[in-house]
Amino acid sequence: MVSLSGEWRPCPLMRRLYQRHFLPLSPCHHSTGNEEDPLAEKLQDDKEPLPFSEDEDLIETYDIQHLAIYGLSNSGKTPFVKNHWERYSSSSYSFADSGSGDILGGLKVEITKTSTSELVKSEGFLPQLYRCTMLRPSTQRYSVTRPLYSEDAFEDEHAKVYRKHKTFLHHVIQYFTCTSERAKNTAISLLPIIGWMKTYSFKEWLLNDILSGVSTGLVAVLQGLAFSLLASIPTWYGLYAAFFPVIMYFFLGTSRHISVGSFPVLSLMVGAVVTRLVPDEGLPANITAFEGLTKEEQRVLVSASLTFLVGLFQLGMGLLQVGFIVMYLSDTLISGFTTAAAVHILISQLKFVLGLTVPGFSGPLSIIYTLESVFTQITSTNIHDLVTSIVVMVMVLGVKEINDRFKSKLKVPIPIEIIMTVIACGVSYAFNFSENHGVDVVGKIPNTFESPIAPSLQVFQMAAVDAFPIAIVGFAVAFAVAKVYSVKHDYVIDGNQELIAFGASNIFGGAFKSLAASTALSRSAVQESTGGKTQVAGLLSAIIVLVVILGIGFLLEPLPKSVLGAVVIVNLKGMLMQVVTVPYLWKKDRPDCIVWVGTCLAAIFLGLDIGLAVGLGLELLTVVFRAQFPRCSVLANISGTDIYRDRKDYVNIYEPEGVKIFRIPSPIFFANIDFFRDKLKDAVGFNPLRILRKRNKAVKKMKKLLKKGELTLTSNGLQATCSMPIEESEDESNMEDLDKPTDYSDLPIQVNWNAELPANIQVPPVNIHSLVLDFSVVSFLDISALKGLKAAIKEFIRINVDVYIVGCDPYIIEKLRNCKFFDDEIKTSIFFLTIHDAMLFINESHPPKTVSEKVSGSFQYQHVNGSSTSSCLAIQADMKMEVETDTKPETRF
Repeated sequence: MVSLSGEWRPCPLMRRLYQRHFLPLSPCHHSTGNEEDPLAEKLQDDKEPLPFSEDEDLIETYDIQHLAIYGLSNSGKTPFVKNHWERYSSSSYSFADSGSGDILGGLKVEITKTSTSELVKSEGFLPQLYRCTMLRPSTQRYSVTRPLYSEDAFEDEHAKVYRKHKTFLHHVIQYFTCTSERAKNTAISLLPIIGWMKTYSFKEWLLNDILSGVSTGLVAVLQGLAFSLLASIPTWYGLYAAFFPVIMYFFLGTSRHISVGSFPVLSLMVGAVVTRLVPDEGLPANITAFEGLTKEEQRVLVSASLTFLVGLFQLGMGLLQVGFIVMYLSDTLISGFTTAAAVHILISQLKFVLGLTVPGFSGPLSIIYTLESVFTQITSTNIHDLVTSIVVMVMVLGVKEINDRFKSKLKVPIPIEIIMTVIACGVSYAFNFSENHGVDVVGKIPNTFESPIAPSLQVFQMAAVDAFPIAIVGFAVAFAVAKVYSVKHDYVIDGNQELIAFGASNIFGGAFKSLAASTALSRSAVQESTGGKTQVAGLLSAIIVLVVILGIGFLLEPLPKSVLGAVVIVNLKGMLMQVVTVPYLWKKDRPDCIVWVGTCLAAIFLGLDIGLAVGLGLELLTVVFRAQFPRCSVLANISGTDIYRDRKDYVNIYEPEGVKIFRIPSPIFFANIDFFRDKLKDAVGFNPLRILRKRNKAVKKMKKLLKKGELTLTSNGLQATCSMPIEESEDESNMEDLDKPTDYSDLPIQVNWNAELPANIQVPPVNIHSLVLDFSVVSFLDISALKGLKAAIKEFIRINVDVYIVGCDPYIIEKLRNCKFFDDEIKTSIFFLTIHDAMLFINESHPPKTVSEKVSGSFQYQHVNGSSTSSCLAIQADMKMEVETDTKPETRF
């Protein structure tokens, strides 16, 4: 199992991992069949110290029996493997994690000694590490002996389980049937807190949740103040988004690690609606509820009503169980959309960074108008705001880089945003930036909650079109982040319940003038990386926000808004850096690249709402394009195997003579049935319908000439007594007759159409006798496709080309039966389990000319020879007649 070249000596790091991970296992796990194992002795020897820290980037090692691959991150906790190793599973053993790294799976490998210089150059490893390579699969063989199966034969031999079709009424009754167990599960589903609180470990988790909650709460305070600027409402309302939605999500959410609150993209989308209905210049929208309110209060009303409406949309979708809708927002679309949103956010923060008074713009080209306004006022830049912003951005970026580089050594990331906020507040208060230097500061923060507000129905009417994309984007981002952490920590999240949770959170928050809530990636990362185990950490972060609102909010009043703008811009780094994926997408998947670029550009120049719609349209077009124009291929046999691959991809491949194997890798439906038929004609090299029409015309001409005596049958073949006219073009009025099966009833001969024909009878030859359609990746057919497929098969059958369908899903075959697909021409016997089954059957029906051309196979089958004799006349150019006898075996299954 292990081959060692040269004198092998494990490095100390391998030895340490062996001792730590392998020895604690049961002895049966590392028994090699030998009483003395020199390899084990070498690995257990611990005389040589480690040449470097155990926290290196990547470690690949093995155990004695199974040679498992260990992958350790810098922290020693997150497993990964540098190469895409193929996992090898076995039920005869199990691995245990000792705490420093997870065993990803057993692999049979061979160890080859590599020189230090070559290894460091090729793999980037440090000295004395050895490379592990997969054993070639060609060393393993398998042999199968079974009957040759058509679908009919397989179903006759193997009984199927009868599944009674449930009616719609039965589903309705089952849905509304209530049992104690179902009531319990429903309660846990609607209130997930019931499920995870029962297993909450106060001893192990509470301290971690407290530390995480405090850290997340401080970040949430700062981000709430900063992101409220994007929504064009007073800053303290951003704090409400870090409190009210969190309380509701604590009871209803299924994710244990996301931090609920304000999100910059959502805040910007809300701000676009706010500035449209209540512009900086000019009159606000004609809304009755605006009477008697200041402009600031009008904007708060619009923001709160919009948040309430977003919650209604999300709650409604959750109750209707349409959480799957988020699947239509691909990672590519979300990446392009959030990059465009980051550009909008960056431009919107320039007025705070530069200390300018820039009116808010909304709608298409709003970003151009904003930039125009900024550049026209650039000479009025407040130097104090600019210097403050630059200092904050440089410090925050620098410390964040340190946090990323040394995250394995830092138990808690350095809270640089909080530190800079405290320093900025102190400096601003000490030098009275607001009074002496005209710096715009946060200002008065009420130390109490404002009373709830009733949403405006008129705002609902004017903002309904905007609310739906906000609801979708907010849920999509939150669900994507939640899914990442659920996979990492091995628990399940429910998309529909997440919709209900966020819907209820936004309804509750909107009633208390909160911003629309989702989750911020950076804030969720803080909650998870600081040890948060459950949403108890989220609840504690809300308590921190509560303390700030009611107790110490006044300390943030001198905070310059330029500092908040700088913090927002720095946090855009991750979203802006997504642009580097464009070259990769262009090389790997151009349709995805088009979706990314189209979504990003449309969202930048036309607005986020229109950009999202454009992205969805492009994504649907790519789906339609991929389904409507799939990459069809002609398959051939890999010599000596039962494997069939695209003939263009391999060198050592054999294409059986007289057979075409055609694969379409997609569903067949109304939009691509014509494409399927066109590609099928290209694959075989002729149009079967045209061949059929030519043959029918030729038969009619021969009958006519024979009756007139102008074509006579002699011992030397057919002989024309007069010159035959040049063949006329097809008569369109008689097309239906020409499309019917060829009628040989009045013709005393059977024509071999592939032989040479008289010059004036133009019928193209057909170089195949069998056509195999590989339906192994066809998931469904609709009615239009069934009709088109039936017509295509009949066209081939009528020109004496046998058609076989292989790998077809039983569901599709049943649908074909129900739709009366089969008739006198198309039989159920054309279906086979695999391509090789069909090819072995074809070999018996049409034996190859040479033994070397025969498809190899080890399947066992029986057949009974039944002979049928017919006269076959080959009409050749020299008018010589040849009669052949065709004996065709009949195969029985």
